[in-house]
Amino acid sequence: MLLGLDLGTGSVKALLMEPSGTVVGEGSASCTVRSPHPGRAESRPEEWLEAAAAAVRASGAGEVEVTALGLSGQMHGVVLSDAAGTPLRPAVLWADARSAGELEAYRSLDTGLQRRLANPPATGMAGPSLLWLRDNEPGSYRAARWALSPKDWLRLRLTGEAATEPSDASATLLYDLEADGWSAEAAERLGLRLDLLPPLVASGVAAGRLLPEPAELLGLPAGLPVAAGAGDAAAAALGGGLLYSGPVQLTVGTGAQILAPGRDLSADPAGRTHLYRAAAPGYQYRMAAVQNAGLALEWVRGVLGISWEELYREAATAPPGCGGVTFLPHLTGERTPHLDPAARGAWAGLGLGSERAHFLRAALEGVAFALRAALEALEVAGTLVPELRLAGGGTATEAWRQMLADALERPLLTLPDETARNASARGAALLAGLAAGVYGSVEETLTLAPEPCGIVRPREPGLYGEAYQRYRALYPRLSGWPGD
Repeated sequence: MLLGLDLGTGSVKALLMEPSGTVVGEGSASCTVRSPHPGRAESRPEEWLEAAAAAVRASGAGEVEVTALGLSGQMHGVVLSDAAGTPLRPAVLWADARSAGELEAYRSLDTGLQRRLANPPATGMAGPSLLWLRDNEPGSYRAARWALSPKDWLRLRLTGEAATEPSDASATLLYDLEADGWSAEAAERLGLRLDLLPPLVASGVAAGRLLPEPAELLGLPAGLPVAAGAGDAAAAALGGGLLYSGPVQLTVGTGAQILAPGRDLSADPAGRTHLYRAAAPGYQYRMAAVQNAGLALEWVRGVLGISWEELYREAATAPPGCGGVTFLPHLTGERTPHLDPAARGAWAGLGLGSERAHFLRAALEGVAFALRAALEALEVAGTLVPELRLAGGGTATEAWRQMLADALERPLLTLPDETARNASARGAALLAGLAAGVYGSVEETLTLAPEPCGIVRPREPGLYGEAYQRYRALYPRLSGWPGD
């Protein structure tokens, strides 16, 4: 059996899979995101390890023979740790906006270096977060041996070995995509310690073996090979069989990503979308990233005090366009297409006739419109998107899928539910199989990808045309609105 662990923002998922691709067990456990100050997002790394142990035990992995373990995880975050992996402070996550002022250091880099980094500067990415930590928490910065992405910190604790791989490294703003390695020039120009960055290995190789103490915690045998793994978006693409140019995947979770894989891709000249390495050597993907998807909907659900089932059911009673009520979901700033860490959320267009159902449907529509704006930016960057493949746990509800298809004005191909909700963990399990020699090549894993099992087509053309234009007009009108 192969075991994949996906360290998400709000939970850790474990997927137990036969080499044939058949899923035989699943488990999950929640973890907490904290905001000690407005605009900040942190987690306690030790809680990730506890959640990983709970998820693995719930999957039933301790009752079968596991051949190898693979990891995927939320991208961009930073864990400062000592050599043994003891965190020196809470992890700074991808949704954290504290480094807005540090982005100017990136914008001052020469254009050639910016081109090689291949990504627009954004808060929450490791490079800007490290600049903030250097200047505001110099004690932790100086004491650190490693600056690790979340899944790489987890692997260090499991194996005692520090490493990363290109899919996560290329999302740090400290990686030269042309040279395919860490950018010593960027680190020098920015005044960051290059020695904080771990060695690079390929995603599908063993980056260590499971140590006795964490093995006992997880209920697994010591000595299991642990694959280097991949960032969650790259792992989800692999889990869904996407490596070559053509299919484009929409993954909806806490955040959302629209991912277009290929071999010969170039950076977005407009600097609104991202370019990262894939989970296979020689491949990469262009991505539009939306920070506030499930994150915004969970906030709405919590504020209004209802369950997910109630949210979807009551939202369906309001008409498309919500009688003019519009929701801007930018609760933590936004990346594609605005790249604005100061962006704020809002409900607008309220009247005496506005009811809770209008608020709920407007929230769903607002997230769908944010995805449409990101999709349009991806197309301007040169990616044709005639249809989308759905993945992620945030696309399981039929009515929500239909709303997405209508708002995006694209057919949505649906994958089997267990694949869609566990695409990243599935990709991690496939990488475990590569590390253990179960598969001979990345291309071999693609033959195991489930075929789409359904399609959701847009209904009447232009159903959301007017509502989408209201949405697009709202952001510039609120731009610069004072926040925390």
